[in-house]
Amino acid sequence: MEALLTQPVRALAAAVRDGQVSAVELVTAYLDRIKSVNPKINAVVQLTEETALKRAHLADAALKNGKLQGPLHGVPITIKDSLDTVDAITTWGTLGRANVRPGADATCVARLRAAGAILLGKTNTPEFTLSFTTDNLVYGPTNNPFDTARTPGGSSGGAAAIIAAGGSPLDIGTDTAGSIRLPAHFCGI
Repeated sequence: MEALLTQPVRALAAAVRDGQVSAVELVTAYLDRIKSVNPKINAVVQLTEETALKRAHLADAALKNGKLQGPLHGVPITIKDSLDTVDAITTWGTLGRANVRPGADATCVARLRAAGAILLGKTNTPEFTLSFTTDNLVYGPTNNPFDTARTPGGSSGGAAAIIAAGGSPLDIGTDTAGSIRLPAHFCGI
């Protein structure tokens, strides 16, 4: 199972689709990896484990009945905490939104789910995504997985850190002035 954690999204989708691994097994492997690495890096600030496992079971049942949801059927993902998710709080890293539960998914999240992706959790971001380091008063700092004394960059630092640590194969970040590019560089992805 460990070898799957280093595979590209396309390979993971094919492995689920071809029955080489179940969605439940894949989601469980990534959840276990998050639990292993996250205490040191604080990249995933909300883990949606129960919901993810329920959706993985549904994905496996659908596939067993010949119903492929889409090209990402059963593939686990994480989402930056500045993007709305109906089943998790969206804080934008600011105390004033610490308990905000959106009524709908952001468009990109809805499209990923429609393609069959399964949300594992939300990744850390600086307050309002406005910093080149990932730290906020809601969840604290995210650390670089290669050197925890260093930053993963920002504003998609949580996304880059968890991908680099093998805890998620895909995350959606945002980029205005290097918010994906800088963390990708800092984390070697």
